Amino acid sequence: MEPHEEKPIIYTMENKPIVTCAGDQTLFTALYSMLAQQLPREPMEWRRSYGRAPKMIHLEANFVQFKEELLPKEGNKALLTFPFLHIYWTDCCDTETYKATVKEDMQRWQNVLRLHGSTDWLIVVVESDGKKKNKTNILPRTSIMDKIRNDFCNKQSDRCVALSDPLRDSSRSQESWNSFLTKLRTLLLMSFTKNLGRFEDDMRTLREKRTEPGWSFCDYFMVQEELAFVFEMLQQYEDALVQYDELDALFTQYVLNFGAGDGANWLGSFCQPVRSWNGLLLRRPIDMEKRELIQRGEASLLDLRSYLFSRQCTLLIFLQRPWEVTQRALELLHNCVQELHLLEVSVLHGALDCWVFLSCLEVLHRIEGCCDRSQLEANFSHTVGLWTYATEKLKSLGYMCGLVSENGPNSEELNRTVDLLAGLGAERPETANSLQSPYKKLKEALSSVEAFEKHYLELSHAALEMYRAIGRMRSARLVGKGLAEFYMRKGDPQTAQTFLLDSLKSYTAEGWSLPVTHTRKQIAQCQKQLQQTEDYLQTSALLASDANLTDEERKHYCQEILTYANQASEDKDQRMGLSMSAFAQLRELRFRPATATVHVGASLQLELRLCSLMPVPVRLEQLAASVHFTLEQPGARPGLAGSQRRPGVSPDGTVTFPATSPSYGSPQASAAPALELYEMQDRSPSDNALNSTGVVCKNVHLLLRGNDSTSSLDTPSASASALTMEDGAQMLKTNDVTLLPGNNSIVFTAPTMKPGTYTLRQLCATVGRVQFVLPHIYPIVQYDVYSQEPQLTIEPFTESLLAGLPQRVKFTIVTGHYAVKKGDALQLSNSPSMPILHSSSCSARVLSSTGELVGEAALSIQASEKVTSISLPVTPPYHTLEFQLEVLCHIPSSPVRAESERLTNGEIRHRPKSRMRYNSGMASIDQKVSIDCPWSIYSILISLTFYTPFRAKHSLLSAGKRKYVQVCLQNVSETNFRLANQTLMECQPTPSLELLSLNAKAHQLVYSKQCMYSLWEMKWSSELPPCLQCVFAASFSPAEAPDSALKPYSYEFQLERVSTLYSMKAEIQPAVGEQQCRAGTLCRLEVSITRLTEPSESEREDEEATESEGFRTTKLMYEVVDNSSNWAVCGKSSGLVSMPVAAMATHKVQMEVMPLFAGKLPFPSIKVFKYLPHSALPTTQPDTDSCLENDNLSLLDKGLEDQADTASLRSRGSVHSLGSGEQPQPRGVPMPRLEPFSPGQVFNCSLARQVLVLPSTDDHVLEINVT
Repeated sequence: MEPHEEKPIIYTMENKPIVTCAGDQTLFTALYSMLAQQLPREPMEWRRSYGRAPKMIHLEANFVQFKEELLPKEGNKALLTFPFLHIYWTDCCDTETYKATVKEDMQRWQNVLRLHGSTDWLIVVVESDGKKKNKTNILPRTSIMDKIRNDFCNKQSDRCVALSDPLRDSSRSQESWNSFLTKLRTLLLMSFTKNLGRFEDDMRTLREKRTEPGWSFCDYFMVQEELAFVFEMLQQYEDALVQYDELDALFTQYVLNFGAGDGANWLGSFCQPVRSWNGLLLRRPIDMEKRELIQRGEASLLDLRSYLFSRQCTLLIFLQRPWEVTQRALELLHNCVQELHLLEVSVLHGALDCWVFLSCLEVLHRIEGCCDRSQLEANFSHTVGLWTYATEKLKSLGYMCGLVSENGPNSEELNRTVDLLAGLGAERPETANSLQSPYKKLKEALSSVEAFEKHYLELSHAALEMYRAIGRMRSARLVGKGLAEFYMRKGDPQTAQTFLLDSLKSYTAEGWSLPVTHTRKQIAQCQKQLQQTEDYLQTSALLASDANLTDEERKHYCQEILTYANQASEDKDQRMGLSMSAFAQLRELRFRPATATVHVGASLQLELRLCSLMPVPVRLEQLAASVHFTLEQPGARPGLAGSQRRPGVSPDGTVTFPATSPSYGSPQASAAPALELYEMQDRSPSDNALNSTGVVCKNVHLLLRGNDSTSSLDTPSASASALTMEDGAQMLKTNDVTLLPGNNSIVFTAPTMKPGTYTLRQLCATVGRVQFVLPHIYPIVQYDVYSQEPQLTIEPFTESLLAGLPQRVKFTIVTGHYAVKKGDALQLSNSPSMPILHSSSCSARVLSSTGELVGEAALSIQASEKVTSISLPVTPPYHTLEFQLEVLCHIPSSPVRAESERLTNGEIRHRPKSRMRYNSGMASIDQKVSIDCPWSIYSILISLTFYTPFRAKHSLLSAGKRKYVQVCLQNVSETNFRLANQTLMECQPTPSLELLSLNAKAHQLVYSKQCMYSLWEMKWSSELPPCLQCVFAASFSPAEAPDSALKPYSYEFQLERVSTLYSMKAEIQPAVGEQQCRAGTLCRLEVSITRLTEPSESEREDEEATESEGFRTTKLMYEVVDNSSNWAVCGKSSGLVSMPVAAMATHKVQMEVMPLFAGKLPFPSIKVFKYLPHSALPTTQPDTDSCLENDNLSLLDKGLEDQADTASLRSRGSVHSLGSGEQPQPRGVPMPRLEPFSPGQVFNCSLARQVLVLPSTDDHVLEINVT
């Protein structure tokens, strides 16, 4: 290789920075190969100006022999031919030789560089050991280097380097060689940065002059492309691509400005007519033909765009971004078409389609050449747009050249084809040997109808499959629609319909109104050609109701339906079923009455508001609605009619149906059938109580069928069987109806002869041979027809009934299916405790089933000893009869059972919650009434609960021997009463007894929840009987009632053992030497028990007396207890005393007590009991508590006299604790018992006494207990 004879090749992808070599060419030739290989091995950091990020680049160089012609002349701005570095090679080591030849040659080289202003040079001195051996008188190398530096490098010593025998394999040689390569890379990069920066500044200056006259975009294009070439030469493809993108954006902006009226003069060269449309050329690194056209200013718009994109494509492939090529290509092709229109460039009709088609295929072939099949399949989303665009342009060319029509192209279309092929020119040599080149495909496709169909279908199906593979179904159906149009023009409507139906499905589901209309028109055309009458009529109905069409088009399709409907047919019963959703829409349905619930035989009307979608009035032979009947189950509908409103029905009885667009079909057609859910209740036949409830679906057969059978009823593929009316169903019909465009009102009379639930299932409009059917009505429309048994209810007129006062009760008779005839009467059994009060002015009201008053009639009431007969007025079925009666419940004189009382079975008696809360504490009286009704052979037993308004209690009070009877009367009701004439008397009067009233007022008001107390003193002259039966009587009435309304009230009670037997008195004395009791100091308690009277005969039987020393005595037990913890009882707190049975016999007991607090302390509690030995029989039947007493008194057999220390120091206690230390005796063994005295038999004189207790002397804190 002889580098000095090579001429640099520019404008190719192998361009490298030029480095000239002067001096010893033989020396350089020996080092060239090693230098060219090792220079790019190590990267260098390239730092650029303007804050651009540094990059690591590998420098290469094209070493050429130095010639003065290579140096740039003034005005030449080409960078590719610019020598960036000049090197002078020499291996001179002899001083004489240096002075004789080398110095002069080096001087001339320096002068030429200085003349052209080049400052980037380097002198390399190569030291060779071979020459040193041949010459003995040579100077050291350093002396030659010094001379060269003194002669040429005075100020730039780094421009001269020494290279030590680079061909030898030694460490010194390798080190010298590496140092030289580093110096060479550094100088080359410095030169490159400096010259490139100067070039960019010049280019920027040129671009800023673009507004000046005479500025040429083509000249600027060549300058900036020079910069792109340099970046590409340095393998900085991203920077090179930026240069082309800037040129692209600049040119696009000028074109847009031209379209806005601001045009540049240089754009005139791009407005010349397009004479060649051979497409993009991407198989060359640089398209020199188009570049030369741009350089000369003769390029057309397509030439400039084609060349610019080819360069961008090359760089993008170098950057391994092939899918960006497809994206940019699609934008380029669309933009070029628009730019030609903006620049008003003259283009042959169809030429752009050829150019786009060829360009799309060229880009696709270029991408296929650099990617494997798996990459292509994974990136269909990037290439499918070009396939689709190529398909559209080929289809446009086919239509233009007559290759799609059934008859083939005519002469005019053939001439057009020839002109288009002529503009393609000759095939390029790069694709001449390719069988599938874009040029050949286009030429073949335009050559014949068959070839065109082959290529068009191939491209269309390829695009279709790609769209499906990437999930872009909308685009796939759009391609399919284009195929459908192709098949329609080819006369194949069957295949076209398949693609159109697929597209229609997508448009309908997504709500594209205009595409739906356009596609349906095409489908209707196919169906008409295929004679698919039913589908054609269904599509015509949809188009006739489509608001996107003109009135003329809608009337045309409507007339198609009416023409077929009015045609005579051999089979008159056979009709064609179409979906009603396209013909008319059910907007509203209204029930009359609004409850949608009537009794058997009642009138029920249904008003339908039907919106006709046809553009002209349509006469219907019949409009019918099918009704499904469900038999009423026993107990399924309790209560009055209309008590439960169905969901979806408004209070005024209106059912509103959702409005849908006819273009997309009804909700039943576009989605799954709606759930038809019904409530199911199971009730007890006896008391109508709810046993269970559930939900049942009545259209399971529709919900569970396959997806294939749920096709839309608005599409032509709907099953005809789905549009047939149900057989055997009841029908609502109306004949001869004219539907006007818009809303129409139709009234039906519903059947109500059988009780049950009626459900509207379908709606059918008949027009001649055509039936428009609405197969499912949703929301569910139902009405109920009920048959009700007669019912009688009696309820209080107020919240509760009070005993003792006249109370109103309301009788309600729901006649149901029974008609009350003249002479029918209610027979009420009379009860002595609850008489029925009737008057001649009693009347009854008759109400209709809707609650309206029909009339009033007087009641005839006849009463006998046992039966009260109420004659009923004549009342029609399913009416309500109401009247009121007064009843009076007598209050029993003996106390009645309270609400909380236990029943005989041990359970708590419960009342309804509302009455328990209101009548808390009131005694109840249940009154049962037996009623015989004329519609039943069985008697009805009705219970009325009355509440006693008062609660009475009595008490016996004593003051020594004097006795008083107190009666407390509590008003437990919510009513205020007036009481009068309170009296207390014996049931069997005793002559010696007088009850003296101490009450001041004869009339008193007793308010709600308040008590009134009455007091009588008992005075007797002889011995009182052991038992007194007394009755308290009073008259009462409501507070505002007159005196005539007073009613009696009585309360019986019994008093036993009234006489006072014993008097008990206690005294507390301070300790000896103290004037007052002190806290913490023992005091003496003395208890005196005195027998007041001799025992009567009855008392002798009750008391257990014994003879002792000639006296009859009875045993008493005393107990001192302090429940308030004020006293501590020291010593024995209880014991037995033997009390002589004689008047004024006294027994005293003394014990010690200690006050625990200071202050006025009440006396301890002292109790006295009867002591009955084990041999004594109980005077009363022991209750359950007596067992406890028997157990606790097991020690009494030993005698309490011996139990002196049972409680040495206790503050509280009871005799019940005496037996706590022993095991309980068996229950069957007789035990001593304690029996309390009756109230009034023992009078405690010290019951409320208090004693002053002073605090102890050493206390610092005074505690006072005040009770």
